[in-house]
Amino acid sequence: MTNWTATLANLVAHSSPNDEAIASAKKGLLDYLASSLTAGQTETGTLLIRWFDEEGGNADIPLIGMHKNASARQAALYNGYLGHALDLDDVHTDVRGHPSTVILPALLSVAATGSFSGRRFLEAYAIGVEVMARLGLTIGAQHYTRGWHNTATLGGIAAACACAYLQRFSAEKIELAIGIAATQSSGMRNQFGTEVKPLHAGLAAEQGYVASKLTGLGLIGSKRTLDGENGFLSLYGDGTDNADALTSDWGDSWKISKPGLWFKLYSFCSAAFHAADACHELLSQDTFILEDIQKIEVIYPPGGDAALIHTHPQTGDEGRFSVEYIVALFLTNRTATLSDFNHETIPASIRQVMNKVTRQYDATIKPSPHAVPKGRFTIVRVHLENGNILESRVDAPLGSTDKPLSMDQLEQKLDDSCSEEQAVQIKQAVNGLDKAATLSELIEAVR
Repeated sequence: MTNWTATLANLVAHSSPNDEAIASAKKGLLDYLASSLTAGQTETGTLLIRWFDEEGGNADIPLIGMHKNASARQAALYNGYLGHALDLDDVHTDVRGHPSTVILPALLSVAATGSFSGRRFLEAYAIGVEVMARLGLTIGAQHYTRGWHNTATLGGIAAACACAYLQRFSAEKIELAIGIAATQSSGMRNQFGTEVKPLHAGLAAEQGYVASKLTGLGLIGSKRTLDGENGFLSLYGDGTDNADALTSDWGDSWKISKPGLWFKLYSFCSAAFHAADACHELLSQDTFILEDIQKIEVIYPPGGDAALIHTHPQTGDEGRFSVEYIVALFLTNRTATLSDFNHETIPASIRQVMNKVTRQYDATIKPSPHAVPKGRFTIVRVHLENGNILESRVDAPLGSTDKPLSMDQLEQKLDDSCSEEQAVQIKQAVNGLDKAATLSELIEAVR
């Protein structure tokens, strides 16, 4: 019987991501920093910093954009939370979650006080994404639909593997780090639409950092945490024998590039991006006004809306995970801004349109081979009072791997997130990171 923990650890220890993966890692790093800096000072972030000040500790690691340091563990927690605070950070379809906002904060906490090359850092990041994506494929769809938040449950293991690779741990030590991270895995989707949801990313980043730190100090635990009846794959998986997906064809290509990361221009759940694009298309088809609308149908394949847990959201925060809110928002305002997703009660004008939206499911509609995620689509159908019916179907929204953002769009996202001077510093540091002997320029740029 295959020892999956040992097999995975051995692959991580001896990996060497290619130049394509490194180029993709640079884009992911740029997007993560843009998402984090856009989040800026949040109420939860301020609360965390107050806690760190009370707790004390060695203040060595920068809290992104805050001109303030914290301990490595604290910084992993904060920087992980910050990257996911607005739900503006990247998505990977194999993960069914957000890899960079977990992996990169953990790596930064290790790297900021060590001596590591930029290339090694980017390789470690690519390997972390690889582990998290393969765990997502292995664990199966039922993990998510049962209520687990993959970003949280899979992220700690991926971050631990990335940190272990960065520090050149042996395969045996990586097995131990996987075990310490896996035993901490947690995170429930019923927290979507609350401040705890982005905290999941921070907690997973912290878990990954702590797992590598404790392993480095010599803590001994199980070396077969993924395996057996009581192992992670059985406890969290859907009962299928899909463990081969964890390691098969490792290194033939890298999942940070293929299928790649999905970068976001809007601050809401990617599962609603299809509907947003469909609304844009509908608005270009006809000059109808809101009062003309009789009803709106949003049609999915069965389970295609699992992440959108709020059908009657009360606030913009909950609206991030509500297709009813996103459709009403885009049909009313033609776009979405950061201010549309906060603690405020949803305006009556938007709620009037929301009340016309219903969800439907159709298993007979054939998914497109180019759908992102695989097997998904969203159809928005608007019935007008005059009897006309407008319809738009989207299989792969803008920003997804089938319709990726350009480098100019990614850089504009960064430009919009911080001062011109800081944006220039970050671009310079990221672009040259694979040739840099240390990470000092990057660390200084993100403060």
